[in-house]
Amino acid sequence: MYDLVIIGSGPAGLAAAIYAKRACLNLLLLEKEPMGGGQIIYTEQVDNYPGLPGINGFELAQKLEQHARELSVPSQSAEVVRVEKEGDNWKIILDSGAEILTQTVLLATGASHRKLGVPGEAELTGAGVSYCATCDGAFFRDKTAAVVGGGDVALEDALYLAKGCKQVYLIHRRQELRAAKVLQEQVMAEGKITFIPDTVITEIKGNGKVEKAVLLNKKDGTASELPLDAVFIAVGMNPETDAVASVLTLDNGYVRAGEDGVTEQPGLFVAGDVRTKRLRQIVTAVSDGANAVTSITDYLAQR
Repeated sequence: MYDLVIIGSGPAGLAAAIYAKRACLNLLLLEKEPMGGGQIIYTEQVDNYPGLPGINGFELAQKLEQHARELSVPSQSAEVVRVEKEGDNWKIILDSGAEILTQTVLLATGASHRKLGVPGEAELTGAGVSYCATCDGAFFRDKTAAVVGGGDVALEDALYLAKGCKQVYLIHRRQELRAAKVLQEQVMAEGKITFIPDTVITEIKGNGKVEKAVLLNKKDGTASELPLDAVFIAVGMNPETDAVASVLTLDNGYVRAGEDGVTEQPGLFVAGDVRTKRLRQIVTAVSDGANAVTSITDYLAQR
């Protein structure tokens, strides 16, 4: 019987493991991928994590893992299929069929960006293709960028990029945008932003970095090429919450919780990108992990 099992070893999970180990909790860290770090291992450069400007994402992930290893955080490579109540405790069922019992669970499984699924997207990710304008926008100051999407995040990204980019194209597959009207008005009033409706990207081209995108107009079927330095994709996220879908009420797939990580289920906590929150960054994930462990230690003390 563990005090705590952490599912996921991205920044939120690793930060939680560090804090839990320092709190002398009997814990186990579970991760389904070959290495921890979450999404940041695919990030070429992290320029907004305090104290480590310009660090490579893979290197930062290694530093987080090394910190956990130096504290002798026990970990296991396994995929969680389901989380269930077991009396006043919790049972974690792995894909191998094994079961783990614990007093508390911290879900730190993160969320993955939805992809366009077009040629060149994967190859140029981190070299001009990005899913986070807040993270990578500063690298394209005085350059030309495109944002793909029509929701609030896409328009917010376009407005954010317009502060530093020379030109921003907002590409949306429909004529009508889905974002809040106030954001639409701001975008249309911004001289640096050009809206391209009824259009999809069919390919992203470049030799080692983004150089252009192939566009397809869905109304007339015409194709064209648009010279670009960056493509920011904002077509939604896929939170990794399948394992807890049967025990929690989800909000568009995300776990409802505040900064304390407390969910509607006693003993089940959440941290990082998988919870409902406005800003999903490394620094907020690490903060979530620390806050959640504080809530967990309080919960265990009360028990």
